Amino acid sequence: MTKTIAILATLDTKGDECAYLRDEITRLGATPYLIDISVVGDADLTADISAAEVADAGGTSLTSLRVAPSREVASEVMVRGAIAKMLGLIGSGDVDGVISLGGTQGTGNCTQVMQALPYGFPKLMLSTMASGDTSGYVGIKDITMMFSVSDILGLNPFFRTILSNAAGAIVGMADATKPISFTPGKPVIGMTNLGVLTQGTIHAMKRLSDQGFETMVFHAVGSGGRAMEQLMRDGIIQAVFDFALGDLMDEIGGGIRAADKDRLTVAGALGLPQVVVPGGTDHLGILVDEPNSIPEKYADRKVTFHNPVILVPRTSGEELEQLAKTIGDRLRGAKGPTRVLVPTRGLSSYSVPGGPLEDKEADARLIAALHKHVSHEVTEIDAGAEDTVFVDQAVDALLALIATRQEA
Repeated sequence: MTKTIAILATLDTKGDECAYLRDEITRLGATPYLIDISVVGDADLTADISAAEVADAGGTSLTSLRVAPSREVASEVMVRGAIAKMLGLIGSGDVDGVISLGGTQGTGNCTQVMQALPYGFPKLMLSTMASGDTSGYVGIKDITMMFSVSDILGLNPFFRTILSNAAGAIVGMADATKPISFTPGKPVIGMTNLGVLTQGTIHAMKRLSDQGFETMVFHAVGSGGRAMEQLMRDGIIQAVFDFALGDLMDEIGGGIRAADKDRLTVAGALGLPQVVVPGGTDHLGILVDEPNSIPEKYADRKVTFHNPVILVPRTSGEELEQLAKTIGDRLRGAKGPTRVLVPTRGLSSYSVPGGPLEDKEADARLIAALHKHVSHEVTEIDAGAEDTVFVDQAVDALLALIATRQEA
């Protein structure tokens, strides 16, 4: 079946480039569908959805926006309108992928639209900004960023090849896309991980696989936790083994992996079964300016280096008590079955007996504070976080919670 590719761009300033992209998509056997998000100028290229239609969908007429053009106001309206139009097209099955091209403003606007679209729907952003830090543009969505190399301003022998490659990429993505499918009666399990917990994570995945469950693993470095929780909201993840809370620890201690305020609240709000482990909270993640250097702030702590530029200072008993209170606060409203399991012989490979960050006193303060602040069942297990005996009990606990939920 022929695929339809939406081209989302400002056709008043990118008309020639979009016309070439349209023709290349057609040459590759797909159908182009032009959506104009221009504000100031009129496009020579005819759009399938005009800028006026997009503005109306965003809640303000294009005529009103042009009275006193403001990038801030116009962007908000056109992004909102483009999101509404794209979601409508996706919902009706009329488009199979989207491609955009732009500089600073265009990339910002178009990726905001892409971030609102479903996971799995092909999204490609051809951008002058794609060789730097693209985290603000990608967020937690599956957006493919492609560097344009030159500015997107006119056609030339080089840029025509770039546009052809971009057309091939989005048409290929649309042709290759498979719908997300689930095994009946077997919820997809979301699981957080850090490098210092990986052996435990691998064992948990095998145990769950042996029981017929598929696992999605997320790196607990801020974006990973946010992505996992968005997939819960989207109904893709239906049970949670929250093995690593390093991002929650960094939110408290000012590390580079900091979580947001919603972390550890979403599964509970949705009523999903969850097992929570304070794995990886025995340290902070601190980016240092000079490789293998220790800032004065951490000079009195046990430290090690995750790599030459990421220092991992041991967390204090006071910080861990604050973590326990945060865990208790965020789990308090959980509507689904919830358990907290704590390894008493090391929160990661860093703090097991003989490890560089071993601190039994700090760990004991965490455990006592969890019993004080968490209203759900808290179970201590005499093992390290990666030990088979600990992981097996955590997996067994989650399987029991899932069974309870299915029987309810």
